[in-house]
Amino acid sequence: MAVRPPTRPFVRVRGRHAAMSRRQRWERSYVRALVVCDLFAGVAAGAATFGVRFGDVVTQYNRWYLLLSALLPVVLLVVLAVSRAYERRFLFVGTDEYQRVFRGGVGLIAGAAVLSYALDLDLARSYVLAAIPTAIATAGLLRFGLRKRLHHARSRGERLRRVIVVGHELSVIGITRQLRRERYHGLEVVGCCLPPQHDGVVDLPVYGTFDDVATAVDAADADTVVVLSCPELDGVVLRRLAWRLERDEVDLVVASALIDVAGARTTIRPFDGLPMLHVEHPRLHGGIRLVKELVDRLGALFLLGLFSPVLLGVALCVRATSRGPVLFRQVRVGRDGREFRIFKFRSMYVDAEARLAELRHLNEHDGVLFKMRDDPRVTPIGRWLRRFSVDELPQLLNVLTGQMSLVGPRPPLPSEVAAYADDVRRRLAVKPGMTGLWQVSGRSDLSWEEAVRLDLRYVENWSLSLDLVILLRTMTAVVRSSGAY
Repeated sequence: MAVRPPTRPFVRVRGRHAAMSRRQRWERSYVRALVVCDLFAGVAAGAATFGVRFGDVVTQYNRWYLLLSALLPVVLLVVLAVSRAYERRFLFVGTDEYQRVFRGGVGLIAGAAVLSYALDLDLARSYVLAAIPTAIATAGLLRFGLRKRLHHARSRGERLRRVIVVGHELSVIGITRQLRRERYHGLEVVGCCLPPQHDGVVDLPVYGTFDDVATAVDAADADTVVVLSCPELDGVVLRRLAWRLERDEVDLVVASALIDVAGARTTIRPFDGLPMLHVEHPRLHGGIRLVKELVDRLGALFLLGLFSPVLLGVALCVRATSRGPVLFRQVRVGRDGREFRIFKFRSMYVDAEARLAELRHLNEHDGVLFKMRDDPRVTPIGRWLRRFSVDELPQLLNVLTGQMSLVGPRPPLPSEVAAYADDVRRRLAVKPGMTGLWQVSGRSDLSWEEAVRLDLRYVENWSLSLDLVILLRTMTAVVRSSGAY
């Protein structure tokens, strides 16, 4: 039995509503900050659109648009509330929040069009199509910034849920390692409850067995219980546990045995009183993929034009600082195992491939990849290019030609694919990407197992909103430059 810590971070009064707890207080503060951000987005979008469209002179014609600009923040707030963009279960992590903001924006545009047609209003379409998308985009960016601030606080050990994990030793060890590695989820494991016959070697305080969960919550000052899949904890036991935790409003989370399957692909369907979890297949084909293709190619074309001065400057630097071609071409494996040549700015000396064999024993990676922090084959300018991922910008040409995507799994070498296990080959079901979950989560600092898990998670749960989140997170990952070598 673990000893109760002498200094407790907070005291949750028994039987009092969870809103009095520390977690509920900061969550309510977070939601209030979201409301302020959305109001600011509406005000900024309305003012900017009116200023661009009509200038700073109010006339009899444009005063109605001034009124619409003033009402936009309130209408935006109502629409987002109806879209459930303020419900806490959709906030903090994941893409559900951004999807609901986007759906609210689409609904607002459609509602404005229907209302204008029904009431025969002389409403300028250019105003509607400028003000509302600007407000939605601004709200999304502000929400992203607020979430990054929250994740940064969680990396410092703040605003975390205190979790008791219930399950067998190996499962407890696995979920604890994952939650400690991905602290942005906000779950801090403070103890566990194990079956009666256990050895207790889990590197956690053990607060008894499955029958002691309720008392463990009090002993550890926890506010969340995570129950892992095990035969002893069937439906009847979970129902009784939920009743016991309900008194103090302690959250009960049941971890599914499904690996990296997002909620959008799961639906609970009752069958004769039994809840059946139906799992949809991932969307690897169809119309939504055509939309992704269009977004990729238009995005690559736009970025090539935007970064053309940078591309030219880097090309001149590479040419001037070392002998060899500016671009490095290498065979990689794409979707369905098709090979293609990837383009990158050359960051190594021309004899790098020939010197690989003599450095193989210095590999710092635990998988099929070769990674070395102080690789002597990298040129001085190449170290700078790799640190900020500038060497990967020519891959926009691969995206433009349809060989790669802006977001996707890491493009592997043929030798790496030859060493893949059967489940790892699932990465080849989609196009490789310039960035992905592997890059925004640590890049070369990740273990091979973790990198594979992130790529498989992307393949199984792909969506346009997830792509957008990854692209936004890529900017912060590039600035941090952690794991880039």
